[in-house]
Amino acid sequence: MWTATILSPSHPSTDSPVDLGFFFDPFSVPFMARALTTVLVLAVASGIVGVFINLRNLEFISDGLVHAVFPGLVVGFVASGTDGLLPGALVAGVLAALLLTVASRRGVGSDAAIAVVLAGSFSIGIVIVSRETNYVSQLEQLLFGGVLTVTPSQLTQIIIVGVVAVVLVVITWRRQLFLALDPVGSRAAGYRSLPTEIVLNCAIALLVVAGSQALGNLLVLALLVVPVAIARLLVRRLMLLAPLAIISAALAGWLGLVTSFHASISYGITASPGSLIVIILITLYAVALLGHLLVERIRTARRAVPHTCFEHTGQHPVLDLDQDVSARRRWSARFRRAV
Repeated sequence: MWTATILSPSHPSTDSPVDLGFFFDPFSVPFMARALTTVLVLAVASGIVGVFINLRNLEFISDGLVHAVFPGLVVGFVASGTDGLLPGALVAGVLAALLLTVASRRGVGSDAAIAVVLAGSFSIGIVIVSRETNYVSQLEQLLFGGVLTVTPSQLTQIIIVGVVAVVLVVITWRRQLFLALDPVGSRAAGYRSLPTEIVLNCAIALLVVAGSQALGNLLVLALLVVPVAIARLLVRRLMLLAPLAIISAALAGWLGLVTSFHASISYGITASPGSLIVIILITLYAVALLGHLLVERIRTARRAVPHTCFEHTGQHPVLDLDQDVSARRRWSARFRRAV
């Protein structure tokens, strides 16, 4: 998987207790640098677009778009190899975004429409790719990606598609936010929701297309959903969601690539970088969830203490005295309300 020339470190070792070269040396290799650039581009794009996926509960639609892109990936790959991945996936993704948006507004339940598109498109892709002689290896590449094999031309395509997806969301940011937080108010204010929904679904489809080339069709969904879910556990301010999502996705991507590199070089273990990135993302989510639950439990306990102490003040003279003292000493309004 890795060549022998990679074994020699690019920087001399030092006596520092923390060898920073362990984390940075792998990216002196060109294909590792391209892989890191790809992951960072996807992290930025998914952090921005993923905010509205989370706010509008579009995780299932994103899953439908992920599977809808698969036939396009297969057709493009069969027709032109790796160079055909982007065009085929792009056509399939945009068509699926339009279809899902319109179907969900024409009396067809959105979940039903997504389920039909998901099952049908994925089955079509499997049928097409199974006609190839070496379809097992091709299917593995399409499903799980190859971030380490991203070529310079593919990296350019991913950057362009990612930028377009971000631009679509940024130029409609206010409308997207209004529709996500107050759909009824958005329509009452005269905003048409259909164009806004189409723009967002197309942006999601573009990001799925860009991510599928690197992480594969099955793993790209985690990059769309998990980073923002982590951010929502850590902060309540809306403007901090995207930065924290970007940081968590970039950190997971960086650590996943480094772990895959050293596992192969030092221990001879072939570990998929895309899978490791997703595992690290899930681990970060689990840590954030535990921290969130702990903080909420502490807050609940603090709020419960004054209520428990003073809810029976009429039955306890000592508590009556405490209540009187708190009033005369002009303790905080919050404490006075509690007593």
